[in-house]
Amino acid sequence: MSFHTGGCQCGAVRFRVEGDLGKASICHCRMCQKAFGNFFAPLVSVPDGALVWTKVEPTRFRSSNHVTRGFCPSCGTPLTYEAPDGVGLAIGAFDDPAAILPTLQFGVEGKIAYVDRLHELPARRTEDDEEAQAFLRSIESCQHADAPDSDEQARA
Repeated sequence: MSFHTGGCQCGAVRFRVEGDLGKASICHCRMCQKAFGNFFAPLVSVPDGALVWTKVEPTRFRSSNHVTRGFCPSCGTPLTYEAPDGVGLAIGAFDDPAAILPTLQFGVEGKIAYVDRLHELPARRTEDDEEAQAFLRSIESCQHADAPDSDEQARA
């Protein structure tokens, strides 16, 4: 059986999804923009009973009468969208987010117009920012690594 792992930025909240993931999408509605502090919310649905919290569960905020959103109580990473029709997990919280391809956009009436033109902006790699080299070399990351925890590996 396949499984997928992920968690928050600090590693306090970790999850495991056993089996295949559901549909992956991007939501542009204003509520999702605010919940993620971003232009949109990339989410993937998980089948009932497939999600296991391997450390602490997220703290939850009721963002509407129908939706609860989970986030890490320590670092604030957005993690879940929980509605009557199921749970969606933040794609960026997975250890391998590149493996989850969104196939649909929701809430496009709230889409910020310049999102469609982001690919036109000049791009450069982080290490190519010569003015920031000393600062970049001094960074000591406190983020949890993108790797399964030992308790997740034991269940594999």
